[in-house]
Amino acid sequence: MPADGDGPTDAPPGPGPVGPARPRLGPEEWRATQDIAVQLGETERGPLGQVGRVVGRRGAERARAFLARTQEIEAAGGLMLPDGSRRRTPGGTFFHLVRTSDEVSREDRTSIFPPLSKRPKKTAGGNASATPALAGATVPTPAAWTNDIYREMMAALQQEPGRATTVKITVIGRPGTAVEQGQAIVVALVSEKVPALAKGLPEPPAGTRYTVFVARKPWNKVAEALAADPENAALSEGDAALDPRVEGSAVYATSATTTRLQAATRAATP
Repeated sequence: MPADGDGPTDAPPGPGPVGPARPRLGPEEWRATQDIAVQLGETERGPLGQVGRVVGRRGAERARAFLARTQEIEAAGGLMLPDGSRRRTPGGTFFHLVRTSDEVSREDRTSIFPPLSKRPKKTAGGNASATPALAGATVPTPAAWTNDIYREMMAALQQEPGRATTVKITVIGRPGTAVEQGQAIVVALVSEKVPALAKGLPEPPAGTRYTVFVARKPWNKVAEALAADPENAALSEGDAALDPRVEGSAVYATSATTTRLQAATRAATP
């Protein structure tokens, strides 16, 4: 998940960053980078590279101190964005702490957060693109998400539902028991984490259960990587559907790896 606020975004190729050269990481620094990124829930190439720059410029020990402070803030309820719309992600909080720290020099800050040239997207007519308004009437956000609100809302939505053409889900975590069923491996994970949501959205119920179906061949590599590293986590992507037979959501994996294997693959990609 991309970090918000002070985190990076993946920009298209263009002029290089302004400022000091990015440090090269040794094996121990690279491992520290992976550890911190996994604990922040940051598996994409942009945030992973930025965590690496924090480790490279400030050292692994100080980077872990920023992680520990981030975890303290998360345990206390998180850090809101300046506009109060929602909580920052753990990655966003981490990068905010680094950016605003008095002990991070201006030179280090420029290296960790290099300014990139901004390129407005062009439409077919050559003008900067604008987000089109959704067609149809909008429904005001309810003050409280009561059962009555849900009943009225669902009754209205069921009159003319839209059509989903693609539904994808990513499940990250340490599985427990793995059940073999023919050429499939089945694991179950329960999510107790409440995500940082935009202001006005209802809080999802805790304890959501995900039953993940993975083909045996990719799972063998995942199981081997998990057994070798207790800090590693399985990462499955695929299609999801509600299935009463599994008492929750069934996830049919189209790809399976681990957070460490994915990070290593992305780091090796030019």
